[in-house]
Order: sequence, then structure tokens, then C-alpha cells
Amino acid sequence: MMGMFRKRPRTSPVEPRKNQWKGLRMGQEAEIKRTRTMAGWKTVIRWGGAMAVVGAMVWAATMGVQQAGPFLQQLLEIHTVTVDGLHRVERKEILDLAGVKPGMPIHHVLTSAVKARLEAHPWIKEAVVDRVPLHEVRIAVVERKPAVVVRAGGENFLSDKQGYVLARLAQTDDGSLPMVTGIDPKKLLRGDGAVRQTVAAGVELARLMGLAYEGRLHVNAADPENLVASVRGVQFHFGEDGLGDQWQRFQQVMPAMKTLNFDGAVDGASDVDLRYENRVVVRERG
Repeated sequence: MMGMFRKRPRTSPVEPRKNQWKGLRMGQEAEIKRTRTMAGWKTVIRWGGAMAVVGAMVWAATMGVQQAGPFLQQLLEIHTVTVDGLHRVERKEILDLAGVKPGMPIHHVLTSAVKARLEAHPWIKEAVVDRVPLHEVRIAVVERKPAVVVRAGGENFLSDKQGYVLARLAQTDDGSLPMVTGIDPKKLLRGDGAVRQTVAAGVELARLMGLAYEGRLHVNAADPENLVASVRGVQFHFGEDGLGDQWQRFQQVMPAMKTLNFDGAVDGASDVDLRYENRVVVRERG
């Protein structure tokens, strides 16, 4: 009887094991990690494939250029160099300055640089350089023309009408050209603007006076405001500006001047001063 009423041990309800959910979570994390790893490898493989394609294209292009190089060079190389406008400068000198010759690639010719080199030559006033497809380089130059002999520092220099020095003549002279004296040799060789303007004034006087009188004109330009032009024994004094107007004024009164002697004799030679506005002053030199 006592056994029948003995208290039975209490049984707890059945519960899931706690490590079941933990295992499930770990499985999910492993799956996610595996998925991410696979995605990473796919990206690597995709980029690797793309790089391989690019590399193959670069290699193919390189090989193509290497194979086509001689053909392209032959297609674009210079066959002819034409030079026009030469009178005093030698063609070889122009080609050496230009640095252009048959056989070199035409696209290597930088026309602006060639133009600058050519125009640095004292005799070249202007140069035009063109690349003519596919095999020709055409050079056209305008040469400066000798217009005056400038006597400076005990030497003679050949100059054009704009006052640019073309050549050093030393003691050689050219009697067919007018002569300008009284010029600073350093400024002349440096290309000083004021000096070039003075030389150009001498050339202009020679042009104006040469229409009326024969003979070589000498211009003393030591004082630019008093240019002294001598021709056939008569000295003319010109101001710096308006040379044409001053000469025109003399031409108007010339018929009335009976005392002027243009025979070249020193005795009785005259000075004609044209520097005064609306006046022509004539002085006799004893």
C-alpha cells in the first residue's frame, strides 16, 4: 500500500536541444561564406578573362604595327623637296637649314619650326612651308634685296631697304648702291629698330632723289634729325619725318634756283636746307 502512494519523480517536458539552432545557424553562415567565395572567384575569373582579351588585342596591335611599319613608312616618306624663290641663297643651304630631306617621314616635318629656322637667315625675308600629301614638302622663300651700303666702324655692310644687314663687305664696296654713314656698328649688327629706321630713310632718299639726279647718293645719318644727303656736289638737309613732303617742296622751287651747281665741283657748292616748314633755305659753301 505504501508503495502505491509513493510520490513519483516529476518528469520535465520534452524540449528541443539547444545546440540544434546553433548548428542550423552555423550551416547557414557556411553556405553564405561559400556563396561569397564563389562570387569572388567568378569576379576574378571575369576580370582575368577581360585582361586576357585586352592583352591579346594589344599584342595583336603591336604585331600589326611591326608588320605594317615598313609599309606605313614607305607610304608617308618624303620623295620630293621643292624650293622656290631662290636668287642668291644656295638650295643646299636652305635644305640644311630646313632639316628636310627625301626618305624621312613627312609627318615629322613641323612646318612652323622649319619656317622659323629659314627666316632666321639674313637673306630670307619670308618663308612658306607646306606638306603636300603624300610625298612632297614644298618651300617657297622671298629673299631680301640689297638696297644700300652702310659704312659703320670702318667697315661696309650690305643692307636691304628695311635696314636689315645682309652681309659684311669689309672694305669691299658696291658703287651701284647708295651709301649711308654715321651709324653705330654695334646697334646696326644688333638690329636696333631706330638704326634700321635711319637706314631705311637713307634708302628712301636715294629713291626720291634718284628720280631727278644721276650719281651715287651719300647720306650722313649721324644725326637722324638732320640727315645730310649729298649728290653731285650739293648737300641736302632733311628732317626725320616727311621726307617725301620735304623733297616735293624743293622740287616746286627748284626752277627758280639758278645758283645751284650740280656739276660736282667743290668750289661754289651749295647746301639746301629743307627742315623748315614752308621754306627752302639755300646756303653757299665757300
